[in-house]
Amino acid sequence: MTIADLKSQHHLLFEATSGSRAYGTDLPTSDHDLRGVFILPKAQFYGIKDIPQLSDERNDIVYYELRRFFDLLAKNNPNVLELLAMPEDCVQFRHPLFERIKPELFLSKRCRNTFAGYAISQIQKARGLNKKIVNPVALERKSILDFCHVVQGQGSVPLLRWLADRGLDQSQCGLVNIPHFRDAYSLFYDETGALGFRGVQHKSTSNDVVLSSIPKDLAPIGTMSFNKDGYQVYCKDYRDYWDWVEARNPVRYANTVSHGKNYDAKNMMHTFRLLDMAAEIARYGEIRVRRPNREFLLKIRAGEFEYEEMLGWAEEKIAEIDVLFAQSSLPDEPDLASVDAVLAGLREEWYALA
Repeated sequence: MTIADLKSQHHLLFEATSGSRAYGTDLPTSDHDLRGVFILPKAQFYGIKDIPQLSDERNDIVYYELRRFFDLLAKNNPNVLELLAMPEDCVQFRHPLFERIKPELFLSKRCRNTFAGYAISQIQKARGLNKKIVNPVALERKSILDFCHVVQGQGSVPLLRWLADRGLDQSQCGLVNIPHFRDAYSLFYDETGALGFRGVQHKSTSNDVVLSSIPKDLAPIGTMSFNKDGYQVYCKDYRDYWDWVEARNPVRYANTVSHGKNYDAKNMMHTFRLLDMAAEIARYGEIRVRRPNREFLLKIRAGEFEYEEMLGWAEEKIAEIDVLFAQSSLPDEPDLASVDAVLAGLREEWYALA
């Protein structure tokens, strides 16, 4: 089954424009997101192959099968809950049966974690982006040699500098472990190359130093340490940074750089949107999708506020939300028996009409 089949074969229960256009924070460059709900044909529902959802490659268009939709609603998933309260100008299709799915069946104190918790993750994501922008990782990857140091006087110097000062080649070095000294080695050198020393690193892609067989009467020329922990942290940071560079949205990154505040402004905008929605759910027991503070949110997106200033606002908002949910009359979690009853009833009626 494809997305086109949903409409041509009349399996659609609901469809709406979602995202920034529903929130009222859209710009001329905003994506056109679609979300919807469908019901599998009866034979396929009872068959072996389940289709929980259908989407395009970018997930700009996503349709949830009814069971998957109810499961996410019961978990108080923000992106799915908002489909129950979409502005009318965003609704493209609504089957009469969809009216039976009421927000009050699902809203619970779980929303504190799903809305505010997700917002907190966006703050952490913004912090991570801030770190990546301020501390870029050079494309040329360091090797283990950059994390090796040799004892000199009362301190140490980088191995590569120490070797260069003496006109020595790492490939003609030999290492042996020093007992009871973690990641510390006696360093030997063979000018002739006849002793078969394996070097400090055997290959440029090696992730650890290599040991050699050393004649018993040969004296070391130095003592070397390898900061293995530091090298492993670097490798993770390198991989994370360049994976992020490859995957980042170039338009959003250009916006981040242009406003000069070194955070993902769009993520921060959604952080405050989610925090506001969480507070409204706790206070009023309602999902309010269209945002009344569009101008404030767009100022965040434009990078008009300082990063630390917004973190302070967010922390204050989270503290307020915790109080509101503690005082709220919402249930701790949805009544799953009632959820199941509505789900089963909808499916039975749909198949009876088919």
